[in-house]
Amino acid sequence: MDESERDLLARLWEEHMRMPFPPNMRGREIEGEDMVYLDASIAIGVSSSLSEPFDVKRRDALLRCLAAVEKVLPSIDDEGGAIERYERLREMAALAVGIGDADPRRRPVVG
Repeated sequence: MDESERDLLARLWEEHMRMPFPPNMRGREIEGEDMVYLDASIAIGVSSSLSEPFDVKRRDALLRCLAAVEKVLPSIDDEGGAIERYERLREMAALAVGIGDADPRRRPVVG
């Protein structure tokens, strides 16, 4: 049986939570992106997408993060598993956006 996208996202999220943050990424900027902030921003979007309906604001924020992680990935060295971590973040962000886009409960931001 194939794993559903939501199940895959939940599994990747669990793996991500067990993975230590690469020490060489603390306090580091790559291509103008703060690596801790980028990690946390994607994590917040993914975590909330697993627990509540996806709104347009959250989708747009994750799309910005997805573009940022795509931009920085070629410049990340693999010390401390950094490449694996940011590739997983990229995959989770893309899955969350795709799941949110397909969710009929997705609601527009009001106000």
